[in-house]
Amino acid sequence: MRGLFASVVALLVLALGGGTALAQKKYEAPPFVGDCGDSSYKDALANGVTLGISPSPPYSSIDPATNVASGIDVEIHQAVLDWMGVKTIKYEIMPFGQLIPAMISKRIDIVATNIHVTPDRLKVVSFTGPAWWYGPAIIVEKGNPQGIKSLDDLKGKEVGTVAGSAQDEYARHLGATTIPFQTDAEEFPSIVQGRVKIVLEDNVLFYNFIKANPTAPIEIVPNVSLPQELILGYGYGYARYATRKEDCTLRAAYTQGLSELRGDGTVSAILKKYGLDPLSNLIYYQPK
Repeated sequence: MRGLFASVVALLVLALGGGTALAQKKYEAPPFVGDCGDSSYKDALANGVTLGISPSPPYSSIDPATNVASGIDVEIHQAVLDWMGVKTIKYEIMPFGQLIPAMISKRIDIVATNIHVTPDRLKVVSFTGPAWWYGPAIIVEKGNPQGIKSLDDLKGKEVGTVAGSAQDEYARHLGATTIPFQTDAEEFPSIVQGRVKIVLEDNVLFYNFIKANPTAPIEIVPNVSLPQELILGYGYGYARYATRKEDCTLRAAYTQGLSELRGDGTVSAILKKYGLDPLSNLIYYQPK
């Protein structure tokens, strides 16, 4: 009996602490728990929420004629809030770079156009669990006249980015000089017209633009290796949504809702509706 007990203890030690691979594993984000004694979720149930979105199809937009919000992120939010039991949803639309300040000042409750974990953002806001995933794109003029082959090649170059975006933060980290735009709707015409030679942007937004403008003289640099720091620290891990740090119960409910709807196929169905892959855009392969 004593020998059996010793064997069980040994197995527990191996399971809980003996694996070096687990000990060395890196994760994109820490647990966002804190002391959940706030009323943010109850307030959302009673009064509804205000979602802050930027005009960035296919993620989020509002039709000026009908004032109806649409897009991948909008539909995910609607599904999550329905799961949570929140009945009233309002929208505020603004440039992406204004979303975090608007949330901190309580003009909005959630940054609802997808947003990623970065070092600067972790200082001021918290994040929900994963919603979906997409990758970055280095966009250049047709024929790639500057010979850009990697992210490291952006060092010392002028690179167009959306102000306040993860790309903006990472390009500056690489040593590029960023040319700021308020929206991707300004960014893409600028490279088409030659006002900027390189743009760092989401691949989903590039494909959305090129679908509507198939003759545009721009292209993606192919086969760019994605360093671990870009995925885990500079904004190309999972697409999430941001909350105020103190809104712990709202964040916890949102995170569970996203998990439930990723698990039951709802999020995959939304991605497929917008022409994305219901699996590869749901999860990402973490680099070794």
